[in-house]
Amino acid sequence: MHLFSILHVFGTLFLVTGISMVLPLACSLIYGDGDCFALSVAALSTTILGIPLWWVFRKHHSLGIKDGIFIAAFGWIVVSALSALPFMIHGVIPSFTDAFFEMMSGYTTSGATILTDIEVVPHGLLFWRSQTHLLGGMGFLTLTVIFLPHGMGGLRIFRAESSPGQVITKEKFHARNRDTMISLWIIYMVLNLAETLLLCAGGMSLFDALCHAFGTVSTSGYSPWNASIGHYDNAYFDWVIILFMFLGGVTFVLFYQMVRGNWRSVWINTEFRWYVGFMLFFCGMVSWLLWKENTYGLMDAIRYGTFQVTSLLTTTGFTTADYEQWPQAAQMFLYAVCFIGACAGSTTSGIKIVHYVVLCKFMSASIKKLFFQPMAVVSVRLNQRPVDDSIIHLSVCYFIVNIFMILAGGCVMVLTDDMDYLTAMSSVIATLMNIGPGFGGVGPVENYAFISDTGKWFLSYNMLVGRLEMFSALVIFYPSFWKR
Repeated sequence: MHLFSILHVFGTLFLVTGISMVLPLACSLIYGDGDCFALSVAALSTTILGIPLWWVFRKHHSLGIKDGIFIAAFGWIVVSALSALPFMIHGVIPSFTDAFFEMMSGYTTSGATILTDIEVVPHGLLFWRSQTHLLGGMGFLTLTVIFLPHGMGGLRIFRAESSPGQVITKEKFHARNRDTMISLWIIYMVLNLAETLLLCAGGMSLFDALCHAFGTVSTSGYSPWNASIGHYDNAYFDWVIILFMFLGGVTFVLFYQMVRGNWRSVWINTEFRWYVGFMLFFCGMVSWLLWKENTYGLMDAIRYGTFQVTSLLTTTGFTTADYEQWPQAAQMFLYAVCFIGACAGSTTSGIKIVHYVVLCKFMSASIKKLFFQPMAVVSVRLNQRPVDDSIIHLSVCYFIVNIFMILAGGCVMVLTDDMDYLTAMSSVIATLMNIGPGFGGVGPVENYAFISDTGKWFLSYNMLVGRLEMFSALVIFYPSFWKR
């Protein structure tokens, strides 16, 4: 491993983190809530820590695949630890474990919180909390790659924190790494700006609009209000956020192709068609059940059902109602949605639709070959192209690892915190899939404050595993990874 090159990347990470605190600091000065000192000290300390690493090792540019994986796994941990400083210095979250959990949840776009009263947190810290969504949604390391020298192996870093689904769909932007990252971030920021303007047009304050836009396009879920989006009880806000949660779940390569006028790539994209199909089916079923059981009138059933399905399917985690009070059938569909996720190459987490597409097509092809066409060569196709057997194996492996992590994680949480099985399983699903709220003790009107420190560290690791799409966070435990 190239230690000096890794240290240079970490130095750049620290600098980006420190400089990123400037906007929350400005927000603190505007509102005067008393969090200016905490943000100033944290920003200065992080920047001072990053400058010598960035400067001393600036001439070391070699990065291998192991280096990329190491940076992807430990970069998120170190940045989350540094980002926790403002909350600890101010005292609103005095425990390092709690502050780290909150920041890991922010950067991994999980939206799980330990705060029992969000509304007492100063504006500057609330803005920093939501800004971690903005930074983590597109991938904090992709932002860092923009500031690295050309030819430094940024593609390896990008691949280490990207979804295996992007390998399956073979989606690319530019040959040059920096151009790719800039294209991603421009599209991402345009979506954030568009949502902010639409929310402000509906009467939401600029501060609230920015916080909610950061949490929507990144499919994350932090809100500056205890009741989340339900605080407003406003249909206009709900539908705007539904739209941008849906867009946040679309692979960003399609936005890039649309900007270039290549609309055909949208129509032939298999995963996108399945994404729309999943969305229509689950939104329709939950809305129908809410209306059928007289939980809401027809229009409110569509509004609340569509919002909650979109929020969970895209792993956003915003809420407008306590869905645990809904009919059991509607809750079952919501529970199933938690296992899906949206498109690969989007800001969402979860298993991803492309893996379900490959698995379903592989099952269908296997059944046809076994019972109807034993001599035929039946291929699995995505985007009108055949899929290699190695890609099918990757999808099967990825699905199995996710299910194993959920089952094993549920057992760990039951043993460490002596909680009921629904809360234990749900806490693992909600953090591993980066959803945030779940069911039981971590439901939509609850939080994670009651969980022990051991449980919080375990769930923090689950968030990291989910954000790095399993393999990059798990391979570091293989002894062979550390060998030459």
